[in-house]
Amino acid sequence: MQREKIVFMTQFSVLLAIEALFCFTPLGSLPAFGPIVATLGMIPVVITAVLLGTKAGSLMGFFAGLFSFLVWTFTPPVPVMAFVFTPFYSLGELSGNIGSLIICFVPRILVGTVAGITYHALSKAFPQKKVFSFSVSAFAGSMANTFGVMGGIWLFFGGEYSSLAGNTMLILIGTTILTSGIPEAIVAAVATSAVCKAVQAARAKRA
Repeated sequence: MQREKIVFMTQFSVLLAIEALFCFTPLGSLPAFGPIVATLGMIPVVITAVLLGTKAGSLMGFFAGLFSFLVWTFTPPVPVMAFVFTPFYSLGELSGNIGSLIICFVPRILVGTVAGITYHALSKAFPQKKVFSFSVSAFAGSMANTFGVMGGIWLFFGGEYSSLAGNTMLILIGTTILTSGIPEAIVAAVATSAVCKAVQAARAKRA
């Protein structure tokens, strides 16, 4: 039992370090169109959920939200959009509020929750199709972040966001999903499948 705890904490710590690397350095960014930057930050979250369980994945999602909050508060990559993710940033008449915290934290936490629950269900329904379970779980978790963030923006800052981008909210949501959300989800699915398949194979050898 003690060895299992040590292994768990070691794996969680390594994934947390990777999450911090993705969030605080340019290594975690993908080229994308529009005001929302496509990132790799959800990959450690979904991997944690698949390998270590839904609770651990949700906790990693919380850390992803915390790191994102720090970045958008102190070194926002797109300053004109910072108010969406932090209540401590303002630009002219635009300023964040409690909705900013909800947008920053809740979708990230849901990434781990959705990925973990999806993997648990799929691994029971299709025990021989591990890669399928890994991929679908990662894709679902990553898209939970996209829809959560865009839904939060629409709910709390729809008017401001639309005026900044010079377009309707519906078009902006669709564009963001196509140019950022889906690429992020595909990359997450591929990376999660590769990592989780290798780790589970290594676990099986040790057993």
